[in-house]
Amino acid sequence: MPTDEITAAAAGTWTLGDRTVHRMGFGSMRITANPDRDRAIALLRRAVELGVNHIDTAAFYVSPGGTLGVGTGPARYATELIRAAFTPYPEDLVIATKVGFGYDPEAGFTEALTPERLRAQVEENLRRLGRDQLDVVNLRLGRGPGPVPLADRFGALAELRSAGLIRHLGLSNVRRERLDEVAGIAPVVCVQNNYGVDAYREQQDDIVQVCGERGIAYVPFFALAGTGREAGASTAQAEAVEAVARAHGVTPHQVRLAWTLHQGPHVLAIPGTGDPAHLAQNIAAGALRLTPEDLTRLA
Repeated sequence: MPTDEITAAAAGTWTLGDRTVHRMGFGSMRITANPDRDRAIALLRRAVELGVNHIDTAAFYVSPGGTLGVGTGPARYATELIRAAFTPYPEDLVIATKVGFGYDPEAGFTEALTPERLRAQVEENLRRLGRDQLDVVNLRLGRGPGPVPLADRFGALAELRSAGLIRHLGLSNVRRERLDEVAGIAPVVCVQNNYGVDAYREQQDDIVQVCGERGIAYVPFFALAGTGREAGASTAQAEAVEAVARAHGVTPHQVRLAWTLHQGPHVLAIPGTGDPAHLAQNIAAGALRLTPEDLTRLA
């Protein structure tokens, strides 16, 4: 399959609230790992040249430390790299970020449970991105119900949305029933959960379907890494994925991304990489059309 000749438009489009995006986006977590700042900026710009108009990020995507737990040298924030790459921002570029968790080099990860701390995280994202308004803010939840009701935390973000600091809201790391807890507070335009061809499907198939019925974008993270999560994708692939890849003359990673997009027109992909060659391959996966037989095999 050609790579640089295929753009993100091949994956089709979906709307996040009032913003139309290509279903093949880009996840920015891994661009902080390499200390070469110019390389990260060039990769971000190349993604947009290839049609990406939806970038996922978070203020806690930072190296050294951060979610990846790697790196040396001065702090490199994905949000600040995005700002450096795109200021002034293209009008059609949608930046989705997350709050609910933060990272401090000394204290490590902390959870924001009060309106004041949530606002502080929103303001940090605004500052590091150089924006007056955040396009999409996902409330990232921890495991379990938590000590503060979801409606209270989501309501605090809804107030910031009414104040004009946020355009649209989403949820991350949530079960199906939690969508009902925030119904009536503010529209949910997307859900971000861990989901892939061979990871977390039993827990997620139901919410994928519900999101489709409600017109909510489902944006899985770790679609490539699977259970490897922050450690990244393993070189070992499931036999079915390898077989489908051989049949189409593509990489197993491209099959994983194509499978993700085949789960519904409301499903978006946000693969992340720090490698320009992998970037082009990931985006090209939006043009891969799996057959019913492929999908049965992958099931």
